[in-house]
Amino acid sequence: MRIAIIGFGAAAIGFIESLKESNHEIHVFEKSKDIYSTSISGIRADGKLFVSEAMGGDIEIDIRLQQQMVKFWMEAVDEHSVEKGHSFTNRKYFNSFYEKGFLPVTSDFYHLGTDQLKKVLYHIYENFKKLKHVHFHFQQKIENIQVKNDKVLVNEEDEFDKVYVAVGRSGHGLVKKIINEYPELIQDNTKVDLGIRYELPDHIVEDLNREMYEFKVKYKSRTGYMVRTFCNNPSGFVVTENYGDFVTVNGHANHKKKSHNTNFAVLTTVQLTEPFNDPVGYGSHIAKLSNILAGQDKVILQTYDHFKRSKRTKNLYRVLPTLDENAFIMGDVNLAYPRRIIESIIDFIENLEEVIPGIANPDNLVYAPEIKFYSNRINNDHFDQLKFMGDCSGATRSITYATGHGYMMGKQLK
Repeated sequence: MRIAIIGFGAAAIGFIESLKESNHEIHVFEKSKDIYSTSISGIRADGKLFVSEAMGGDIEIDIRLQQQMVKFWMEAVDEHSVEKGHSFTNRKYFNSFYEKGFLPVTSDFYHLGTDQLKKVLYHIYENFKKLKHVHFHFQQKIENIQVKNDKVLVNEEDEFDKVYVAVGRSGHGLVKKIINEYPELIQDNTKVDLGIRYELPDHIVEDLNREMYEFKVKYKSRTGYMVRTFCNNPSGFVVTENYGDFVTVNGHANHKKKSHNTNFAVLTTVQLTEPFNDPVGYGSHIAKLSNILAGQDKVILQTYDHFKRSKRTKNLYRVLPTLDENAFIMGDVNLAYPRRIIESIIDFIENLEEVIPGIANPDNLVYAPEIKFYSNRINNDHFDQLKFMGDCSGATRSITYATGHGYMMGKQLK
């Protein structure tokens, strides 16, 4: 069977790993010029792996398979050097958060670190490249995919028995083109996460960082919105993420180079109903409005006290940003975000203060926009010869789950 994979990311890696001993002819098309410039957001930035049934995707991936996928990634690390943590397996921590209304998320964490990720990806690529039935094609941007009877046509000229789209969330342009051609593929597209990147000194959360590496909690705010922590980076760095026509904020941590601050996202999940059907457009509009206030390619920085009081920040105090000073402007997030989102975030942080003293210190830092887009949930049963796997399918949102999703789809071919 002649198979095409569009995009070389976590899902593609899981898929190839499951078929490394098969006789299928596999062609991987990647728009980057080489393996060193491959842009895989979850792998490129930070590289957190976890084993959990409570997060990472909307599909069921067996714990044993999750553990297998984590082991696969860790074996590609030099000397298997990773940071580990166990989120809320300690009942004392679990109970202290639960008593204050939080829903703690149990998970085992493994942090590879941004500085190790290129080597990890390179090692995996080198091993796959040795497989005679796997062929890589770099600098290949796929513009068009069409289902023609029992075959799939790629870029109107290359014919395959099956095509697996694995472009992640950053490949939403191609997915949108396919959906426009086949709108019946969409199962759901009503959700987006709006929030902030929060930065504070390490010492405030050092016990949690040491115990868990990443603490994950959810909270039903007084507005009715569910708010959660996401992507905690002990001794990490705040960075920007460029989507082309707008810029958002993100965070990461290195394995060796450390800062004195911890950063994490505080996200409010917005799920709207019909006739709303454009969560990417809605989130993009808010991001662009934030960028207009901050200036081109910049994000907004504000102290928590000013964020609460809808007052523009002009000076900082004890907490200094890890984000490059040329990437932000001090301002007021309230001018860009809906009030209900702001109130949800404030309610979350004020209640978190009761469990972690210092979380709501007035000079802690707030960055915006932090927006996490959910891909359209795709109906993978619609076509037998065209499938979507990983984050672009809307079924996963993590390295572990995306890799596992690709692995399971590969096993279905055997």
